[in-house]
Amino acid sequence: MTLPRPHDLLWGLAPEQLPAEAPAWARQVLAAGQPVVVRRALCEPGRVAVGLRGASREQRFATLMPLAAIQRCVSPEQLRPRTSGHWPALRALVDLMPQLEATGLAWGPTGGVGFELATGVPVLHAESDLDLVLRTPEPFVRQRARELLALLERARCRIDLQLETPFGAVALREWAGDSRRVLLKCAEGARLVDNPWQALECVA
Repeated sequence: MTLPRPHDLLWGLAPEQLPAEAPAWARQVLAAGQPVVVRRALCEPGRVAVGLRGASREQRFATLMPLAAIQRCVSPEQLRPRTSGHWPALRALVDLMPQLEATGLAWGPTGGVGFELATGVPVLHAESDLDLVLRTPEPFVRQRARELLALLERARCRIDLQLETPFGAVALREWAGDSRRVLLKCAEGARLVDNPWQALECVA
């Protein structure tokens, strides 16, 4: 079984598998058959760190899911809009698809856009951002990052793109900037690194 990766959506966690302190809305979300999203955190073997989302931005709950409970997994790169929809974030995604495909790298929507595309649950609104992940197994040169950021800056909504390296994720906006060190998010926590593609940078 391939281990789930950050941003993957997982189905199968049951309300009774939540810890006692879980809020009522979290149990309702699972009872309605909605997925959880894989988050970046360390946990014991046989489990994966996940997060639940409720109806409002304040409703977020972090927990662990047994790998054995996974019934379905959908990754961001499997998600593509069938139509442009009427929200700016969805229209921006449709606009950018050709340029993202042209990178030759795996990519996909995360956040609210990814959740709505995967579930059909209406979570987007006029002010929603577009969150994207771009899989970059090899170093993504900073000049190329600046060119991609310039493209995204012209979109019809705010776009946050994460470059997913083999060792964590770095914001495109940071990697395209002038700072020598950037924040790499990995399972052990956040690290300031010179090279997000270098394994030793993410060792505690």
